[in-house]
Amino acid sequence: MFGGKSSTIADNSGGVSEEQLLSAAKADNSAPGATVTGGINPGCPRLTAKPSGNNITFYEPGRTGDGLAIMHRGEITKTARECRVEAGRVTVKYGFSGRVLLGPRGQGGTITLPINVMVTDGSNTKVAADAMKIDVAVALDKPIGYFSAVREMSFPVAEGTRPGEYELFVSFDRAAVPGAG
Repeated sequence: MFGGKSSTIADNSGGVSEEQLLSAAKADNSAPGATVTGGINPGCPRLTAKPSGNNITFYEPGRTGDGLAIMHRGEITKTARECRVEAGRVTVKYGFSGRVLLGPRGQGGTITLPINVMVTDGSNTKVAADAMKIDVAVALDKPIGYFSAVREMSFPVAEGTRPGEYELFVSFDRAAVPGAG
């Protein structure tokens, strides 16, 4: 970690890949909101799905909050990460997966999920962020669509802190979707 050397610290899953995360999301034991972040490793920032942001519900226009007006519901069910620590900098390869469920008022098609990833330091100050949109297909005969994404983010580590004091949060961006809950 010091002296310009680089090291890679992975979680217990042996790496992060979209295929592994997609398979995990499709597994029967994928409970909504459950996450798998690998082992606790003090040298690598944690990655978690925010409990308040690990799902998003799309309603018919003007009927937000009405259970009978649900069109789609997205859920982040799995997460994984690995990191590389260099002098004063951490690069995290992170991934997440989940599903979209067709609601009682939903129709088949492509659903666009707005997702934010944020890095905070030990005092909960935002250090870095990444925003993305993921498209998921659902149909009346296939009412569950699955998604996964793997990306990389690099951020500076303040002098006197350890990479394990930082945390990554993945969540849906409800503000990006009018009428989402």
